[in-house]
Amino acid sequence: MTKNAIISIVFSAVLLIGILVCLICNFAISGNLTWALIPVSSIVFAWVISFPSLILGKRGLVPSLIALSVFTIPYLFLLSGLINVKEVFSIGVVMAVPSIVFLWIIVATFKCVGKSRRLTALGIAFLLAIPFLLIIHGLLSKMIEEPALDLWDLLSILVLLLLAVVSFVCVHVKKRSVTK
Repeated sequence: MTKNAIISIVFSAVLLIGILVCLICNFAISGNLTWALIPVSSIVFAWVISFPSLILGKRGLVPSLIALSVFTIPYLFLLSGLINVKEVFSIGVVMAVPSIVFLWIIVATFKCVGKSRRLTALGIAFLLAIPFLLIIHGLLSKMIEEPALDLWDLLSILVLLLLAVVSFVCVHVKKRSVTK
């Protein structure tokens, strides 16, 4: 068996043990299934998303992202129903959709830029994170009536800009050292 297959089996077994422990404890305490459905559904969701990456290694990133894209909204709907809080679904979906789109954009950026220019792709990713941050904060501020930006958000933007600059400077230094 390959290393990835062994890791996948161990990971699946550990998650299955977690599910069984939750189900047994919940049934032993209350005589039926109540709270255990929350961790069970979360564990299944985590397994569905992470299993392709575990079994396929680096090639599993896109299948894992597809699983995340397909199963996030149903998971939020299920979780919202289980805990009986409609905001989990309504706010969760509004946050999940741009987040998933952002992840796809980052994956596309790294694929388009290529393996030889990962630092450039990283710098671009840091720059793309800034409008993503602004979009998320704008949407969230409308939903929960909070200010769109505060000092910490501005600090986050500054850090992202700094990380982008550092990435691009490293690319420049690397190019200069190769040409010498």
